[in-house]
Amino acid sequence: MFKTLKNDLPASIVVFFVALPLCLGIALASGAPLFSGLIAGIVGGVVVGALSGSKIGVSGPAAGLAAIVLTAIGTLGGYQNFLVAVVLGGIIQIVFGLLKAGIIGYYFPSSVIKGMLTGIGIIIILKQIPHFFGYDAEPEGADSFIETSGENTFSAILNITDNITMGSMVIGLIGLAILLLWDKVLSKKGKIFQIIQGPLVAVVLGIIFYVVTQGSNLGIAQTHLVSVPIPEDLDSFIGQFSFPNFAAITDSQVWIVAFTIALVASLETLLCVEATDKIDPNKNVTPTNRELLAQGTGNIISGLIGGLPITQVIVRSSANIQSGGRSKMSAIIHGFLLLISVVLIPKLLNMIPLSVLAAILLIVGYKLAKPGLFKKMYDMGWKQFVPFVVTVAGIVFIDLLWGIGLGLLVGIVVILIKSYQNSHFLHIEDKSNGKHKIKMTFAEEVTFFNKGAILKELESLPKDTYLELDVRKTRYLDNDIIEILEDFAFKAKERNIDIQLISERGTVENPDSFIEFFKLRPKSA
Repeated sequence: MFKTLKNDLPASIVVFFVALPLCLGIALASGAPLFSGLIAGIVGGVVVGALSGSKIGVSGPAAGLAAIVLTAIGTLGGYQNFLVAVVLGGIIQIVFGLLKAGIIGYYFPSSVIKGMLTGIGIIIILKQIPHFFGYDAEPEGADSFIETSGENTFSAILNITDNITMGSMVIGLIGLAILLLWDKVLSKKGKIFQIIQGPLVAVVLGIIFYVVTQGSNLGIAQTHLVSVPIPEDLDSFIGQFSFPNFAAITDSQVWIVAFTIALVASLETLLCVEATDKIDPNKNVTPTNRELLAQGTGNIISGLIGGLPITQVIVRSSANIQSGGRSKMSAIIHGFLLLISVVLIPKLLNMIPLSVLAAILLIVGYKLAKPGLFKKMYDMGWKQFVPFVVTVAGIVFIDLLWGIGLGLLVGIVVILIKSYQNSHFLHIEDKSNGKHKIKMTFAEEVTFFNKGAILKELESLPKDTYLELDVRKTRYLDNDIIEILEDFAFKAKERNIDIQLISERGTVENPDSFIEFFKLRPKSA
């Protein structure tokens, strides 16, 4: 982990600035104490980051759980009773991990995962536009179409003109300009601009702007700044922690909420793991069952000291990847930065304009939802494009879980229409005779339903193996399987695995790109 510290430290600072307002905003949207969001962010970074097998995933409080938390606190009769459900939910997640339920994440088609990333990118952009102009009616971190203020995502944008805060807009524009200059120009000019990240410079300038413009027409009111709780002394700091009321453990409603938290948090985590692995430039494969164990442990600890439920979250994870994070140290350091800052410099943090943080998130959102991806998905054919678009629309117009659910449903319908599940999708033949030589023969129809099994077989191949991959009988090979082969070829070089691809067009040794190769295949009906 320490070998890549020069990459992880700058990335952790960016993730810290992204995580800080989201932790506070999600706590506010959940009807929980503000400090509970920070606790979840710290535990998600330090504890889950240390236990997780993910090199680039970042955990913390999730917007997708905010509505569940808000309802549960009222239903269970208080926050301390709710914390019992968080602890129990963590225990249930550990049971899921021990039962190896993490494989569920492999059964979500690639088109839905890409739609999830794009939809979240669009939501980030749409939700941050009002904050960028100083219209802060909705808490940071919200992702539902219908907002707690009574507006929706688009009406909030339309109402900006009547609610512009001039100072917030000016420093927001300055911050955005700095970020673009850093990303497009300065980062290529020298190592100093890679070590000192643009978001840090933007935030420092934001604080200076706030201090200098106080009392002027460009002055920014406290309601448009970060709002970290400020304890007066050690006792008041300790007093911010809440503890579970375990007397409520016999309440059946507590157990219902616990199972709900465990199911939703596990699903969000597994989807995020799949998504982050897909955009990871190093193509790492996260062990999903270990991730459930780590998340469960994190939720137990978070619940015991008054924190919100934790999941792995795509916004912070993608910010980590985009900022050059290479190992889990970036997630761990970001957790320590949250802890140190809320203890030592809460007053300084409360001078950061929300519009500057909105500028950072706008860049993150754009990189997740580049317009060119829509054309790329369209060119792949309707079987990929339709589930992708439905997922994006569901996330934008309802929320994350609805979008993923609708995308998955459409993906299943598409597969049922165009293909059928062949139980003999993969034949493995050991032809070693003293050498590691394995032959895999794909069947006539191979769909994303087979993704988990194929990935497992490929990952289990020993080093120094000669793999014969026979696709001569295959008439339909799902795009997800092609992407698995593409990612495996990247890893195979490190494990000294040679691949011989046998097809109707001939035999190819160690293909440069499976994606390019299969583009040449005749289109199936």
